Amino acid sequence: MFAVTGMTGQVGAAVADHLLKDGAKVRAVVRNPEKAAGWKERGCTLAVADMNDVVTLTSAFRGAEAVFLVIPPLFDPSPGFPEVKGMLATLKAALEAARPGKLVCLSTVGAQATQPNLLSQLGIVEKELSTLSIPVAFLRAGWFMENAAWDVAPARESGVIASFLQPLDRAVPMIAVDDIGALGAKMLREEWQGVRVVELEGPERVSPAMIAAAFAKALDKPVTAEAVPQESWEELFRAQGMKNPEPRMRMLDGFNEGWIDFEGGREKSVKGATTIETAIRRLVTGA
Repeated sequence: MFAVTGMTGQVGAAVADHLLKDGAKVRAVVRNPEKAAGWKERGCTLAVADMNDVVTLTSAFRGAEAVFLVIPPLFDPSPGFPEVKGMLATLKAALEAARPGKLVCLSTVGAQATQPNLLSQLGIVEKELSTLSIPVAFLRAGWFMENAAWDVAPARESGVIASFLQPLDRAVPMIAVDDIGALGAKMLREEWQGVRVVELEGPERVSPAMIAAAFAKALDKPVTAEAVPQESWEELFRAQGMKNPEPRMRMLDGFNEGWIDFEGGREKSVKGATTIETAIRRLVTGA
């Protein structure tokens, strides 16, 4: 039996979907069972747990052949990332008490970057969970292709998509969520000792100009990308309600300046099968 967190989100759902298609037994670790009713209908057992509750997490992880862990994303963290540090203390205690066979944790491209930014949270996760006494693997995924869901409406309506990634012809590592799910499900079944890191991106690196071209093809109309001026970012993010936009801005700087990348480079990363054209078409059609 595999315990999977984050199943009401994109990646956890994709991992669980691939496991179920392969005939595996899945325990859905969820905070709100009502949102997971569809998984119960597909044959999953439900374990109600909170990422800040040792008792319920221990129960959710106990007896699992492996655990797939998705740290809940926090886009506006407090300075110093106290939220994720507090959560990690609880997770480590629960995992050591439950002692599942192994752990696969979703991480990110650039988790190893030394310059502080939003993704530093996952660097902290890797450092802390690497000390567990069970085998641990970190699946470092590229920028989600599905982040372009925010661009579907403006691409349709105005033919212009705003890009914080720039220059517009700079390609960065991206990956489709379904490819993360496929590899995550595969890693849960693998055997290893100690700590391992797997870095995953798509068949080719993707630029904002390529995203615009994919929208143009899917919508059969001209679509262009337009860079959002860097000097306007802080005001924009604060207007959206962010209290501490600096980590997010530094993350964008990292992609744009090239210091957020895979530790092993493109040569050593695992490649998913989904192209940006396929990902954008799925977003446009809802398929």
